[in-house]
Amino acid sequence: MSVPPPGIDPAHGAYSVPPPASKPRTSLSVALEQSRNRLMVTAAMVAVVFSAIGVKLVDATLFNHAAEPRPRMAAEVDAPPVNRADIVDRNGNLLATSLATQSLYADPKLISRPDEVARKLTTALPELDYKDLLTKLSGDKRFVWIKRNLTPRQQAAVFRLGLPGVYFEREERRFYPASNLTSHLVGFTGVDNNGLAGLEQQFNKRLTTDPKPLQLSIDLRLQHIMKKELQTTIDEFSAIGATGIIYDVRNGEVMSMVSLPDYDPHNPTGLDPDTLFNRATLGVYEMGSTFKIFNTAMSLDSGKIRVSDTFDTINNIKVGRFTIREYHPFRHNLTVAEVFQESSNLGSVRMAMSLGVQHQKSFLTKLGMTRPTSLELPENGWPLVPNPWREVNTMTISFGHGMSVSPMHTVNAAASIINGGVLHPPTLLKRDPTVEVPGEQVISPKTSAMMRRLFRFVVTDGTAKSANAKGYVVGGKTGTAEKQKGRSYARNSRMSSFLGAFPMHDPRYIVYVLVDEPKGTKKTYGFATGGWVAAPAVGRIVKQIGPLLGVQPVDEASPEVINATYINTAGQTTPPAPPPPPAQPKGSTVASVPPAGNKPR
Repeated sequence: MSVPPPGIDPAHGAYSVPPPASKPRTSLSVALEQSRNRLMVTAAMVAVVFSAIGVKLVDATLFNHAAEPRPRMAAEVDAPPVNRADIVDRNGNLLATSLATQSLYADPKLISRPDEVARKLTTALPELDYKDLLTKLSGDKRFVWIKRNLTPRQQAAVFRLGLPGVYFEREERRFYPASNLTSHLVGFTGVDNNGLAGLEQQFNKRLTTDPKPLQLSIDLRLQHIMKKELQTTIDEFSAIGATGIIYDVRNGEVMSMVSLPDYDPHNPTGLDPDTLFNRATLGVYEMGSTFKIFNTAMSLDSGKIRVSDTFDTINNIKVGRFTIREYHPFRHNLTVAEVFQESSNLGSVRMAMSLGVQHQKSFLTKLGMTRPTSLELPENGWPLVPNPWREVNTMTISFGHGMSVSPMHTVNAAASIINGGVLHPPTLLKRDPTVEVPGEQVISPKTSAMMRRLFRFVVTDGTAKSANAKGYVVGGKTGTAEKQKGRSYARNSRMSSFLGAFPMHDPRYIVYVLVDEPKGTKKTYGFATGGWVAAPAVGRIVKQIGPLLGVQPVDEASPEVINATYINTAGQTTPPAPPPPPAQPKGSTVASVPPAGNKPR
């Protein structure tokens, strides 16, 4: 048997080369191989990183215009828009807006030295309490607030500390450019930006779902004037508070509403409840003689009483152990015109009793006096209405006691008495001029025209001469009511008010002022009634707001004004004819008379 030569595979007839003998691998060679592999991976990672950087540089320099980066403004920071709409006045002036802020919080689990962190934070934010903060940072919670709504300066101070476990959270803070001036109107929000008072609370859902600004009927210029005059009156008569309203009688828009004392809406916590109290809408008071507006309108509109009718104002009225009498006794009976002009209590009582209890109750209900107003505020007071409504209640209500309503009730109802008899719902929102104003006819236009004459009569010949503003044809009604304390009335604790309107030949605006507990002065001979306290304030306000509202002064002695506003004590509305000029002898001449104080030349 032949043996194949070495290297020949007998099965395939091919050479087969035996593998070379392998050398044993040493530990050194293994280490070198691993090092080589690691270097290759590291080089690959560095290449990827530098490639990415290169791509960015190419994109920034070639594909984008090469230039110095523009500084980013705060408003351009990539952040979601604010979540609460602005509130503006009727002219677009900003009353409330939201600003993006940063709040500070911590994760105590990530803070190794809470004492040191607390010390540094209280150094940057001195208003923080060290012990309270140390307790928070030493707890087991994963989230604790340190301070909400930091100022930019505070944020920068904390940021520079570089504290681990301490972070910023973007939030919003409400800012009120008018501050105290509109606090009782606009209200305020809490730390979570939810409305807690005023329009902020009333329209909380609207402000958080609709980015369009909420436009009010309020005029910021009128707010300034009203607040200034109210504060002047408070200071002069040492009063404890006051409220004032300017109201458009044609559509029910509230153009100004001030309640003093007021507060800073940026910091409403810990305040005296009296400061937060809105006297214009939430406070309900016995209004005194301003209620004679409604008693007189009710009487005339009934058709049973005429303005020339006479009522007994001499004999007092006894009700049980009480006696109703005049503030200043009269020596003769008065007509309805005189009852209103002189503010007679006895005449008002007898007018109301001639119509009866049910008539009075129905009339005041129709004027909205027995329920809260529809004004868009959560601070809306319920009237205090007698139940049951007896004859004695009808007597006292006729001259403004025994029933309590808010100043807004009084103004809204009075507007319907002089605007032609239409009761419009009051509003703090600017009405759309293209939409018809809702309203209900509550008295006849004839009665309304007569009431306008009586309003003017009070200023020209009655208890409110000090409210006159030359050229603006002011009318109105004074009111003074003793405050009830316990089960009796305090003679030296009163509410003094005046409800004025202008111009009375074509009414457009009501100006109402109520002063809480004024004290008489030497200048007022010790008196602190509505005619001495509130009426002068209304006169000053009318002089200032008339030009702003576009009301042109007129000649108050012109036939147009006289014919629309004249009435006398007898109830006659036709002005007397002017006396004819003296007859001159035939052929004589009239010498010109020089002005007083000048000598003829």
